[in-house]
Amino acid sequence: MQELLSSIYLFLKSGHVIFMVFWLAGLFMLPRQCIYMLDHEPGSAGEAKWATRMGKLRKIILTPALIIVWVLGLTMAYTMGFFSDGWLHAKLTLVLALTGYHGWLVGQTKKMARGERPLTEKTLRMIGEVPGLLLVLIVVLVYLKPF
Repeated sequence: MQELLSSIYLFLKSGHVIFMVFWLAGLFMLPRQCIYMLDHEPGSAGEAKWATRMGKLRKIILTPALIIVWVLGLTMAYTMGFFSDGWLHAKLTLVLALTGYHGWLVGQTKKMARGERPLTEKTLRMIGEVPGLLLVLIVVLVYLKPF
């Protein structure tokens, strides 16, 4: 099994990066969609339209990409024997944080779809930067492998 995984490592890595881009793009888009929903009254047709869009983004892009990123990433770490490396532990901690952010944001969008408004526009704009900050740290860890 190890030989097979080693022979397809570059395909695993390519898939990991591709689906990471999909996941992050969705995480950048979701808070923006929440901001657009704030312009519509709870129960309105406009709110329903944005709730549908957010639901599709979650179900078609975000959640599948999250799962694929984790599966391919863990497979690569196993294949290359990275589990004893400190940089991977730090990366996994940040990816866990990003996964938690994903889950929290999904919860907020579901509240908004029910007519609640748990977050202000200013808050949504600020939290929309979280994925970018974590991405910078993760990329530095992966490429520099500082420890």
